[in-house]
Amino acid sequence: MLGLLQSRVPRLGYAVAASGATPRFAVYGESALPADRRSRLQSNTAFSDLNYAIYLGRSLSPAQLLVTNLAQLPVPGRQAHQAVPFGDSVLTVVVAPRVPLSGTLPERLPWVILVVGILLSLGAAALTARLIQGRLGAEHLAGELEGAVRENQALYAEQRTIAQTLQQALLPGELPHLAGTETSALYEPGEEGVEIGGDWYDVIPLDDHRLLTVVGDVSGRGLRAATTMASLRYAIHAYAAQSDPPATILTKLSGLLRVTTAGQFATVLCAVLDISTHEVTVVSAGHLPALLLADGHGEYLECLVGPPIGVQTGVSYTATTVAVPPAATLLAYTDGLVERRGESIDDGLARLRTAALARDGDLAGLLQRLVNDLRHGYSDDDTAIVGLRWTA
Repeated sequence: MLGLLQSRVPRLGYAVAASGATPRFAVYGESALPADRRSRLQSNTAFSDLNYAIYLGRSLSPAQLLVTNLAQLPVPGRQAHQAVPFGDSVLTVVVAPRVPLSGTLPERLPWVILVVGILLSLGAAALTARLIQGRLGAEHLAGELEGAVRENQALYAEQRTIAQTLQQALLPGELPHLAGTETSALYEPGEEGVEIGGDWYDVIPLDDHRLLTVVGDVSGRGLRAATTMASLRYAIHAYAAQSDPPATILTKLSGLLRVTTAGQFATVLCAVLDISTHEVTVVSAGHLPALLLADGHGEYLECLVGPPIGVQTGVSYTATTVAVPPAATLLAYTDGLVERRGESIDDGLARLRTAALARDGDLAGLLQRLVNDLRHGYSDDDTAIVGLRWTA
């Protein structure tokens, strides 16, 4: 098989020799290729809905291109590759669909997820409104007789239990598990008040070997913070369902919230963990850095930190990809875990790294011990923390 692709008239040559120990003759032929390597397909052919490119050999180099129906390479979208033996070489075929092969459902799925999320948010808002009314009633009972005070205390405790239950309902009930990983998460409410906060976490499987991890914190507390948190969380699910990368997800989120109109903003950290390649891609919208633990060392993943969601319009975010050692652990968290009044945030981050390196054992136990040790007697803010560990 001869690829005469660099000549003035690119050609493909194929020679066949007679079998036997002493072949007496061979047949050789050449076929001219289009000068621009472009082919035309009729609209009624079996390949009319596919983009394709055929290369000589296994390399996808433009110099080895034989023919394609595209004006510009590489082939866009999700691709399939196949090497077909031909002579003493192979022809590598790359194809990709021009339109979704599974119909309109994948296109509508993000909107379905978003609508369901909004309905759940409205239900949470109604329950929170009832919670606030109950709290006002509890405050009124505080001025009644001594017997009513005891009733007030019971009602206040009930309201706090309802608030915690509502917050947990807005968080994922069960984390996904992929082969080769261990996942765990923990949410700890603040020590004072019954209003729910805007801290949340999420772990979304993208395929068989990638996980999207999200940790966020909406400013403020109460009904508005919970509603905004739920809207952002379900919007991230919708964007992830249409295969948007983390930087694009944060860019789209920035169009959903305006601090000038809603009076709120949110910090968000998105990280895509590739289990097979041991890589992490991190994007931050004003959020604290993720902590990577490996081989007895801990370091915070550095990336270009963009503004929080809702602070600036038309902003774009930049992703950073880093290699991860074997058996590494990644921790993402909200500021309630490290912030203390009157103290630099650097002191809190150093305290977290020291505490994480001093602990060992299963991942769920590590998260619980970190929350118990770092928050006790200091933080009135809610705390969300999620951990992922490579096990293979």
